[in-house]
Amino acid sequence: MSELSVIQNAFLKIENGLISDFGEMKDLDPGTTSYNIIDASGKFVFPSFCDSHTHLVYAGSREREFVGKIKGLSYEEIAGRGGGILNSSGLLHKTSENELFTQSMARVNEIIGLGTGAVEIKSGYGLSVEDELKMLRVIRRIKETAPLEVKATFLGAHAIPEKYKNSRDKYIDLVINEMIPAVVSEELADYIDVFCDKGFFTVEETEQILMAGLKHGLRAKLHANELYCSGGIQAGVKYNALSVDHLECTGDAEIEALLGSETMPTLLPGASLFLGLGDPPVRKMIDSGLPVALASDYNPGSSPSGNMKLIMSLGCIKLKMLPEEVINAVTINTAYAMGISETHGSIAKGKVANVFITKEIPSYDFMPYAFGSNLIETIILKGKVIDKLN
Repeated sequence: MSELSVIQNAFLKIENGLISDFGEMKDLDPGTTSYNIIDASGKFVFPSFCDSHTHLVYAGSREREFVGKIKGLSYEEIAGRGGGILNSSGLLHKTSENELFTQSMARVNEIIGLGTGAVEIKSGYGLSVEDELKMLRVIRRIKETAPLEVKATFLGAHAIPEKYKNSRDKYIDLVINEMIPAVVSEELADYIDVFCDKGFFTVEETEQILMAGLKHGLRAKLHANELYCSGGIQAGVKYNALSVDHLECTGDAEIEALLGSETMPTLLPGASLFLGLGDPPVRKMIDSGLPVALASDYNPGSSPSGNMKLIMSLGCIKLKMLPEEVINAVTINTAYAMGISETHGSIAKGKVANVFITKEIPSYDFMPYAFGSNLIETIILKGKVIDKLN
């Protein structure tokens, strides 16, 4: 986590959308004069951010709940008044697929401009067969339209809809026997997720849903231990989840479960900040030998920002991570949490040429240090300079 390879006075060669070579300028083949040259003197070239946890396909906004939080309402109280996930579900139901795509593409272009080159987008505001499919079809359109890498996660088990409040078994049955087969038949999702926490889905319900997803070829990811020590981390490890995310409530038993597993602990400091939650014990996790990833959790209710540079700063300021640790946490480790670390998340020969060039800055430490400044000057995705975002 604390090791970062840096080359001063370097070159980076891109061909056919891939990184073909890099190294010190003294080793650059003089026969490369026919290339288009970008002079990055005094600047830094970073691998693009990989944001492995977002909900950026949504309708409308929830600033009234933000005011409620300021007045002292808790996450659970807002949800109990019809806010939270169920509020977004109602708004999404009323929004056409085309309008949902238009709203979501604006957010996609926003995060591209902030340095993100790969993003995972979850469903979960549909909470019905039709609306979950609508969300996932919008995510597919984003995959086909946007220049960044996109992974889709089915999150039908995000909350229990109001109509199933007294018959949650029926909703779980709907997720397992209708939603998952429909999603898989249209090849709309790469992964499956469940919100395993108090007031949402129990460990037993989570395991039922994950097992059904696995039977259909969907690898698990998991919302876990955001509000309570729910057992979600252990459930994620048991089902070989690619990542377990949130983790504000993490103790020795959870760390022990993660050690030696293939599951990436993923922290969402934007949500912790916005909701006023306690921070996860990141130093203890890292010092125990765990890697960690950092993602934005971009969503309308608990983290209305997809700014991964800000997430880096929160990693340093709130979680006491070193600059080297946060850089790894928002690039190669989040690429792993998306299942794309073989092709994204670092500057290496043969990887996709997703990089950004900073403005002139004195050191890489300056990136998380200058938490309110946009320091990105040039964006390159799949080997192409992104000039204009609509």
